[in-house]
Amino acid sequence: MHEIEPYYNWRHLYTAEEDPKSPFFGRTYSEFEFTQTVYNYYIHPQWDDIGSQTLYLKVLYADYEIGFAIIEFIGEWNDAIENDIMTLKRELIDKMLVHGISKFILIGENVLNFHSSDECYYEEWCEDVEEKGGWIVMLGLPQQSAYDFKRTGIHRFVELLDLNNWRPFTPINLFNKVDNLIIKRLGE
Repeated sequence: MHEIEPYYNWRHLYTAEEDPKSPFFGRTYSEFEFTQTVYNYYIHPQWDDIGSQTLYLKVLYADYEIGFAIIEFIGEWNDAIENDIMTLKRELIDKMLVHGISKFILIGENVLNFHSSDECYYEEWCEDVEEKGGWIVMLGLPQQSAYDFKRTGIHRFVELLDLNNWRPFTPINLFNKVDNLIIKRLGE
């Protein structure tokens, strides 16, 4: 797991540690010191800690004019024990909402497991973004984690899309692709 880095091809366009509106503003990262773990396996030091013992993330891109963010995750999304959705909502999402972000593209390729609890924070997040014309989309969630999302009904709040080949896009093009897919689904 220590070799899985957050997607880095957009770093010339955006870095959260240089964004004064980001909760990660001013952070410094080591390329050599591995201190964070998931399941006792070290993860790459570029991942950001939000206060969960099992879920880490990286804000790959944020555009405050258009109002969207792309966030990549690694680890176990555990709402049952860790209440990761509450931590995510309070430590990152609420702070982004204040700055006008209302459309969220979540990259879940490295979410190894998902354990649900109740839907309250997903519902709250969904209501927060819908008030502003926004949405929440998850891309690339592994099959078992996607099954668990659907089984618990969370897909009513977080739209699951099968857009696994997102890397060739620029952030704006990815946003436009997802936005058009959401508009098309709402029209059906």
